Amino acid sequence: MNNMGFRKKGSILIIDDNKNVLTALRILLANYFETVTLLSSPNQILNALRETKPDVALLDMNFSAGINSGNEGLFWLSEIKKQDADLPVVLFTAYADIDLAVKALKQGASDFVVKPWDNARLVATLQSAYSLRESRKEVKRLREKQSVLQGELNKESEICWGVSHAMLELHHLIKKVAKTDANILITGENGTGKEVIAREIHRLSSRNTEVLIAVDMGAITETLFESEFFGHLKGAFTDAKADRTGKFEAANNGTLFLDEIGNLSYTLQAKLLNVLQSRKIIRVGGNTPVPVDIRLICATNRNLAESVQKGEFREDLLYRINTIQVEIPPLRERKEDIPLLADFFLKKYARKYHKENLILSPEVVRKLQEYPWPGNIRELQHTLEKAVILSENAVLQPEDFYLNKPARTDVTLPATTLEDAEKILIHNSLKRNKGNLSAVAEELGISRPTLYNKMNKYGINV
Repeated sequence: MNNMGFRKKGSILIIDDNKNVLTALRILLANYFETVTLLSSPNQILNALRETKPDVALLDMNFSAGINSGNEGLFWLSEIKKQDADLPVVLFTAYADIDLAVKALKQGASDFVVKPWDNARLVATLQSAYSLRESRKEVKRLREKQSVLQGELNKESEICWGVSHAMLELHHLIKKVAKTDANILITGENGTGKEVIAREIHRLSSRNTEVLIAVDMGAITETLFESEFFGHLKGAFTDAKADRTGKFEAANNGTLFLDEIGNLSYTLQAKLLNVLQSRKIIRVGGNTPVPVDIRLICATNRNLAESVQKGEFREDLLYRINTIQVEIPPLRERKEDIPLLADFFLKKYARKYHKENLILSPEVVRKLQEYPWPGNIRELQHTLEKAVILSENAVLQPEDFYLNKPARTDVTLPATTLEDAEKILIHNSLKRNKGNLSAVAEELGISRPTLYNKMNKYGINV
């Protein structure tokens, strides 16, 4: 048989004491794997695992002459799994060993192939094992990334709850529901911190050692929905060059956070509902149901009850995702929290930009409390970051904050560097003030000489 243009990938370790078998397998599998390592003795397995780091192992079940119990294969399967628990191991077995092969599957083998083998069946089995390896690697990468993020999220100071009655009640509710597996719908305006709350729920849950997978539903297109969420098999569609794990499988045993769930089309809502009811997914291009165990958290800035009345959102899906609703109040309705939040962000960015001695003047606090904060906590956070970046004095004054231009169109996204932020702010201020340098210096809270120096540094001309 030929590989019909199949791109060789991955490495395979083959262990069999029959040299004729090894030769035949090398010729066959060299067309499908980048590296084929052959061993005639199982005593070399552990060294080969360390040196070649294979993606798949093909292991015979009998090695000693006259012994056909298969116990040798079970022993070496166990040894392989001790060294690399995620390595897919396919077993070579004779017809009489089928019961033994089934036992081996229970002990961690991925599959088995009967001797004498069929080439097509063998190649398909090994390719499937390789795809399994790739899926496990992807999940492992996600878990490692989550582990790093989890370390940050577990810091108690990462959330500032405030002192308002509404937020104290919210905190109490979250601690109560986080311990359950109830589906949660988080509602609130843009910028109120819905994803932060979702991550806190996950952190406090019994699933906190597993991953939280966050998905922006507004960024998922109709055509990619099933592939993104359910995964796909190689060849399922034109660009499916390899198997891919979907979001549901990646979040298995952990938490799946669907942000802006209200943006999901009516057609896709039915597909999501079906998975939530059955707790099973079928990869695109496959037909085998895969069980998934996830804790679901959704978020939206829309009134989904109104969307149901308008026929834009399925009522049965709303019931499914809304076992518990968590409403985050806008910042303008809890102004007593603003001083604490402002100090929280001040300290955070003072550390980041090495200006640890900064404090807010009483006039600044009053100004912040009087502002309506249409962008909520996100806007407050960005405002504090800009003030810290541009500050030249230890005590921040009202002129260090630019809140009285509600119609402004300047960029408010956090800058990646200090230089980026200064350049953006100076450019936007020049535009607003029509090149009046005195007005720009006053607005930015810096002297004219400092403004000149910064403009020269960044090559900004009036």
